[in-house]
Amino acid sequence: MSTEPTTGAHGTGHGFATRAIHAGQEPDPRTGAVNVPIFASSTFAQDGVGAMREGYEYARTGNPTRTALEECLAALEGGRFGRAFASGMAATDAALRSMLRPGDHLVIPDDAYGGTFRLIDKVFTQWGVTYTPVSVNDVDAVRAAIGPQTKVVWIETPTNPLLNIGDIAALAEITRETGTRLVVDNTFASPYLQQPLALGADVVLHSTTKYLGGHSDVVGGALVTDDEELDAGFAFLQNGAGAVPGPFDAYLTLRGAKTLAVRMEQHSTNAEAVVDLLTSHPGVSSVLYPGLPEHPGHEVAAGQMRRFGGMISVRLAGGREAALQLCNRTEIFTLAESLGGIESLIEHPGAMTHASTAGSALEVPEDLVRLSVGIETTADLVADLEQALS
Repeated sequence: MSTEPTTGAHGTGHGFATRAIHAGQEPDPRTGAVNVPIFASSTFAQDGVGAMREGYEYARTGNPTRTALEECLAALEGGRFGRAFASGMAATDAALRSMLRPGDHLVIPDDAYGGTFRLIDKVFTQWGVTYTPVSVNDVDAVRAAIGPQTKVVWIETPTNPLLNIGDIAALAEITRETGTRLVVDNTFASPYLQQPLALGADVVLHSTTKYLGGHSDVVGGALVTDDEELDAGFAFLQNGAGAVPGPFDAYLTLRGAKTLAVRMEQHSTNAEAVVDLLTSHPGVSSVLYPGLPEHPGHEVAAGQMRRFGGMISVRLAGGREAALQLCNRTEIFTLAESLGGIESLIEHPGAMTHASTAGSALEVPEDLVRLSVGIETTADLVADLEQALS
């Protein structure tokens, strides 16, 4: 598997966990507060007309708590620029609007997150943007889908919900050759497990609601890049459209990011134990997890991820009814949308997070169940699924 970069953002040379706790988070110079304060102010005094203190004038444009979060997120992804948004979809919208114009084309996963698909299919197509769904694990298919009007190749890896794996380095080589931009939604992996910028991606996107926040108590999104021109476009829409996180949201996300490294280790450990159960259970027809040697993307994932994460999808031998019964029978796994929190969640994508893909090329199987494996006691999670499947 890939190892942690020896040099952090801005040449600090610090490891991931150190950056998570300290990047953008120096003790407050006035009070010595170790935690970044929540700057709950909508506006900032100026020392003269246009003479702003530290560049702050209005909280939509910039807020010190948000700045700390953005610096930390950039450091965790090994990037120069980070922008925080009010949700993952707000970040998605800003990225697409910044990089696309009417008549442009983009490539998306054929099992993309339902919210991403809905935004592109129902909103951006009205703007004259076209798209082609392809399998992210098929490099040749991605190359074939790129045409003269293609501006963006947008991938998830692992994908949501089928956990397919895209070879980021190989796809980055294609986008460089074709003059397109590669955007990687890194939400499922988190910056701890995967570093897309180091592999050649132009932009990394996160729903910080998920693993970065990690406690199911805040909604947010982020864009990270090394490209100053791209960042300028993101910053313009961040301010101009105004989908920014409030200071308390930024504080909660920053607090969650501090423990990302230790949480992702336990998520991965628990997921591996759950996979051991599921692969041997007669009620399960297939287990979708990149950590399995038989997974078609296993070798690529092993080369670009530190571990294989806490997300698992399964297909039930009894079809849709068995999938719904499993979702309703668990006691520790909570039936709920979202993912990446410390508590374990279970859901039926076809009826919940991916309902918007029904009837499209991205429709998910009805027998599919998605698990977000939390950090509870490992044996308890295994026992819960065992009783729910019995």
